[in-house]
This record gives sequence, structure tokens and C-alpha cells, in this order.
Amino acid sequence: MDRRDVLTGAAAGVLTLWVSPRLVAGQTAPAVAAPASAIRRLTDRLAVVDGGGANVLAFSSVDGLVLVDAGAPKSADTLMAELKQVAASTNVHTLFNTHHHLDQTGNNEVFAAAGARIIAHERARQWMSTDYWIPAEDRYEKARAKAGSEQIDYGYLPLAHTSGDSYVFFRTAMSSPSASAASPLRDPALDYFTGGWIGGRVDAMDALLKMSNGQTRIVPAYGPVMTRAELKAERDMMEEVRGRLFTQVREGDRPKDMLQAGVLNGLPRTWQDPEGFLYAAAKGLWAHHNKLDPNVV
Repeated sequence: MDRRDVLTGAAAGVLTLWVSPRLVAGQTAPAVAAPASAIRRLTDRLAVVDGGGANVLAFSSVDGLVLVDAGAPKSADTLMAELKQVAASTNVHTLFNTHHHLDQTGNNEVFAAAGARIIAHERARQWMSTDYWIPAEDRYEKARAKAGSEQIDYGYLPLAHTSGDSYVFFRTAMSSPSASAASPLRDPALDYFTGGWIGGRVDAMDALLKMSNGQTRIVPAYGPVMTRAELKAERDMMEEVRGRLFTQVREGDRPKDMLQAGVLNGLPRTWQDPEGFLYAAAKGLWAHHNKLDPNVV
């Protein structure tokens, strides 16, 4: 089965957006209680299952299962048990990695050993195949064992969350680009260390809005399935935050200064760690300082 077979074999219009809850690469997310039912069916062939707290999208094809992301480490047994309730065959022949973080690639080796073809952007593969520094934990994350990952251009979202974000769109099912651009439940994660920044996040959501319509369903890595209207609302909110931060970052304000200045006030969401979000956003904005408004003072 080639890429065309995988994508046209999916059922019409679920746009799935994958986002890690971490602000920096490799930082482990806090555990989140699973919903009452760990399986959320979107169609008779498409379902969202729990991969150790992270969403895994499973599509039942004639040859077995196609997965979008592999779930968190050590969740393979639970994940396989849930997949048995989704389809008669739990043979996973194709696995898309939306980016390199362990929450979404923790079971790569398990599925690769069973014969799954793993598809990821080349930059995501590079992050998985080399040691890399995690500043928040003052340590290196060791390179992963080879897990059959390969490059394919099925959809790149530059700098939305990391430097290697991708989406997967099951068009015939109106079902599923996956990407690192929306976060309806958790604070938006901007992995500035690998290139993610708030401007890239807004740009990515604009790209996803272009390819979706009113019937498209968006499946984020965490939280409820979203409508296109909900994605648009989050995009507009992030654009508002970006505009507010331009001035604050340009003036050299610290995250605490920004918070006290009210840059997150009056927005249609609450923040679990507002100062942490502002720190990551500021770091990313400084990395893209040439895109800030000009300072005429």
C-alpha cells in the first residue's frame, strides 16, 4: 500500500491536529485522567483511542490499521487492547508520526517490530535519530533505536510547535490532517528550542483552515475533537496574543512583566501555567525578532 492508497482509503473530512503539551522538547507532560470511554468513534472505521494520555487516531483499512501517532511510552499493552475494540485486525501496517516528542512516538519501536511502516517528516526523523539537549531538564535525550521511520511529504507545518510538524488528512472521511497547531484543552505548547513559535502556530492554523470545511473534524493530541469553527476561534485568539506580545517582547519585558501588564486578560480561555506559556512565547519571538513590529522609540 502506497501513500495514495493510505490517504484515499480513509473514510471524508476529519482534520486531526496533534500537539504536545510540553513547552520544551522532551519534557514529560503531567498525567491526564482518561475519559469515561477511552475510545471515541468518529465513523465506523475511524476512532480516537487513548495512548497513555495522548490521542491516537486509528483508521481501519482492508489491510489492517493506519495510526496517527503511537502514544506515550509504556502504553502499548493498553493501546493494543483498545485497538482490538476498534477493528477485527489489530495489524498496524502504517503509522504516521506528527512530530518527534515521546508522547506521540513512545511506541514506535513496538509497532516497527511488528512490521508497521512509520512515516514522518525528515526533521522529525533527525530529532529521533540523534542525541539532543533538553534545557529544562539539563540533560540529553538519547537517540532512539531505529524504528523504520522514513521521510514523506504528506504535509509540513513549519514551526507551529516544533521544526518538524506534520499533518495527515483523510479527505474522503472529512477526516484528519494531523498537526501540532491546536490545543483546546491544554496551554498551547511552543517548543522554542526546536523552532516552534507563536507566529508559526498562527500560520499553521491558517493553512489548516484553508484545507478544511464545515464538515471537517479536527482531532488534537489532547482533548475533545474540534470543529472548524472551534479551530478558527483558537486561531483568532492566538493571533490576538501574538499582537499583544509583539510590543511587550520588543520592549524587553520579562514573562512576569507581560503577565502583570495583562497580555492574557480578556481571552476566551484560562491558562494552567500562564508565565510558562509567556516564557516560551517570548523565547520564540526573540528567535524571530525580524518579524516583530518596528520599534520607533
